[in-house]
Amino acid sequence: MKRIALLAAIGLTLSGCGLRPLYGGGPDGAVRSTLAAIEVAPITGQSGWLVSNALKDRLDHGASARYRLEVQLDDQITGLGVKRDDSVSRERRILRARYQLIDLSNGNVVLDATAGSDAGIDVVGSEYATIAAEKTALERLSGIVADQIVARVARYAQTAPAAGSQ
Repeated sequence: MKRIALLAAIGLTLSGCGLRPLYGGGPDGAVRSTLAAIEVAPITGQSGWLVSNALKDRLDHGASARYRLEVQLDDQITGLGVKRDDSVSRERRILRARYQLIDLSNGNVVLDATAGSDAGIDVVGSEYATIAAEKTALERLSGIVADQIVARVARYAQTAPAAGSQ
């Protein structure tokens, strides 16, 4: 009996904390319908192609576009560890994105933010293995950056109806 009373008290406490599901409302909810109404502008380069595809996979584009997502990427590889013979033994790949969500009805930028991540890469004796590790890191970073962008756009979509359409 005490457990039931404790669970009921916890349930009441949590319901009053203001938390609500991000994708509440299902397919017709504000977040889902906003994400489905975003077109991704072309992004240049190999990293751009990867991020663009990752975004398109996550946005579930199906409705007519109400927003355009423009992304500018900065992809860098820097050497960290240096051996006695001045060769690099470790690299760091950094992928940063500056993105803007543009309302197509009026051309206003409704969201302007950044996302990014980095990965460490061991430089080994085989050049092929190092290049393969760099590409794998870029693929992984592209997915991480796309996840960050979609999460931020979803938070915007959740709060935008309450604040009024911008």
